[in-house]
Amino acid sequence: MSVTTDILTVDRLRAYYQMNYFGIEREVRAVEDVTMRVKANEVYGIAGESSSGKTSLIKVLAAAIRPPLRVLEGSVTYRFNGNPLDITRAAEEEIEAVRWRHLSYIMQGSMSVLNPVRRIGRIFEDFAFRPMGLKRDAFRAAVEAHLARLHLEPGVMNSYPHELSGGMRQRVTIALATVCRPEFIIADEPTTALDVVVQKDVLAMIREVQQALGSSVVFVTHDMAVHASIADRLAIVYAGRIVEEAPTRTIFTAARHPYTRHLVASLPRIGDTSPKPSLEGRPPSLAEPPPGCRFHPRCPIAIERCRKEVPILEEWPGEHRVACFRAHEAIPAGEILHLKRGSLQ
Repeated sequence: MSVTTDILTVDRLRAYYQMNYFGIEREVRAVEDVTMRVKANEVYGIAGESSSGKTSLIKVLAAAIRPPLRVLEGSVTYRFNGNPLDITRAAEEEIEAVRWRHLSYIMQGSMSVLNPVRRIGRIFEDFAFRPMGLKRDAFRAAVEAHLARLHLEPGVMNSYPHELSGGMRQRVTIALATVCRPEFIIADEPTTALDVVVQKDVLAMIREVQQALGSSVVFVTHDMAVHASIADRLAIVYAGRIVEEAPTRTIFTAARHPYTRHLVASLPRIGDTSPKPSLEGRPPSLAEPPPGCRFHPRCPIAIERCRKEVPILEEWPGEHRVACFRAHEAIPAGEILHLKRGSLQ
């Protein structure tokens, strides 16, 4: 029987933005008590609406922790070549030794990565020449071969970013993040601002490269349809906490948390012209999150306990975890969406 190795283990992570302006201290609790693991050679999706803490979480995972973001508690441990490395406690030289070669990052928006006044070939040199450790001719040949896997011609190396289409720039960004054949790739909204045809191609390329390299990928997007097409397992984040985690098929067919059920039920379906009910209220401020379950002010099935106690991520069969006091109750998803808040108290 084969044993699956976890390449990333996150244990009780808390990361806050701590600021002091004109003597006034402010704290934004962006990541609260997150525990998760990512297996070798899997795509792990992270979903949640804007301001849910997704970006702050992946900044920590990518070892891009800069003030005012600070890790207060917990660990983020990668296992590269069998050697554990907790990046929350590692020295800068240890992090630099794994960056790009073992741990890579596809950033949101290609123009956030590509220097507009440097040709693509020079940008590859800036990112990957030293980590790859090849002579210049061998390096250029390796980059051109990698670009070909992403259906890009060698002539792209001589182009400036503005001379490429949005889809080509995004493929160049993916190529930059994967040319060193990293074991772990973090993809932050890599399909944002792409039309659906280009989006489909980019997703197929990410999956193709991931399978060719045998890498693990953390894929972050608010688009549940994108997760359905690429993620093996999926974590739902709300107000800095993971509220549900399961294999992607389970999330879409047997979700137990009311927030997850709303996300799934809000997806458009072919032939369905009925209006989709919106979720009342808005996400809480992470500077002043509500007590108890952070979702309870918007939850249609909240009870008094939800206002006072924080639900833990409870283990369910089939690699399923849910943080909800009412997860065991058989409340149909459609009923959850149409209930008024407080009607089941």
